[in-house]
Amino acid sequence: MSDLQIGLILLGVVLILVVLLFNWWQDRRIRQKMQEHFPEREHDPLMGSVSSAPGRREPGFGLRDPVEELAPDDPAEVDPGCEVVIDINFAQPVSTAQLQTAVQSIHKAGNKPVRIFAEREGGGHRAKLRPNENYVSMQLSILLANRSGPLTDIEWSHLWSMAQRLAERFDGAIEAPEQEQIMGRAAQLDELCARLDAQVGLALRLSGTQPVGEVNQVLKDVGFLPYGSQLAWMADTGVPRFTVLFDGVHAREVQSAGVDRIDLLLDLPNSPPDEQAFSRMASVGRDLAGRLDAVLLDDQGNPVHHDADHAIDKQLLGLYTRLHEAGFEAGTERTARVFS
Repeated sequence: MSDLQIGLILLGVVLILVVLLFNWWQDRRIRQKMQEHFPEREHDPLMGSVSSAPGRREPGFGLRDPVEELAPDDPAEVDPGCEVVIDINFAQPVSTAQLQTAVQSIHKAGNKPVRIFAEREGGGHRAKLRPNENYVSMQLSILLANRSGPLTDIEWSHLWSMAQRLAERFDGAIEAPEQEQIMGRAAQLDELCARLDAQVGLALRLSGTQPVGEVNQVLKDVGFLPYGSQLAWMADTGVPRFTVLFDGVHAREVQSAGVDRIDLLLDLPNSPPDEQAFSRMASVGRDLAGRLDAVLLDDQGNPVHHDADHAIDKQLLGLYTRLHEAGFEAGTERTARVFS
């Protein structure tokens, strides 16, 4: 190989090194500028500062897109006023697949719904398990009271058994409040909600048995819309104001071909606040009575008169106000958990 060839090779190597060095220098400058504008934080800004939040922060429930990290003030977090939590801390991180298999059958304890939350390795709470993650702890959250009554000793024991099985499976440690304290809180919540609960019904007594299909069509013509298994008169917020029952069952659950009675049901805690809650339902009832050749009756079996509408509206508005003052905004997801 000639001296010229060797010189050209060396020159090429030097040029490559110069280009690499220049690229490294440029990349370093860009990183420094980015750090000046977006300095690194020790904690995820969406999760808040750990030092500013004493005690355990409860995780959020999965109403958001599962790709999002839940902020600490998410409105669907575990509700300490209505729920009680059993913590299970794992000895070693548990994979998504392992945890999913273990909890897939956990939904209720007796008549109380159970919600599941997990804390991933490295920080961050999950209301829904995600693929390819590891979790260091989890929580089983159960409602203290609903329309079936307060949380019972049997329901709490059922949840405790679930937690023990999970702890044994993953060599975990359980933390939970004392049962006596829990039962006391459950009884207090049940007593409070019993004073706030109200359902108002109107009945349409048909002149004779009418085909379900025809009655359904009349209801849709006046403005009722499908909502799950029900037909509902909807508010602008997408929450039912009142719903329909055919002979005591939801419209889509009717087994017979004909119907003799239609009920309009205003479930007050689960309907949005309305200054004309009763008169609105009564007005729709009167319209249906004319279309279906029916008589509109109150829940005592008496004919409904116009002159009573305003007084009943006023009474119901007072109940809406009491619900709000007690921390249960009518027609919201939180209130629906308790009044169900």
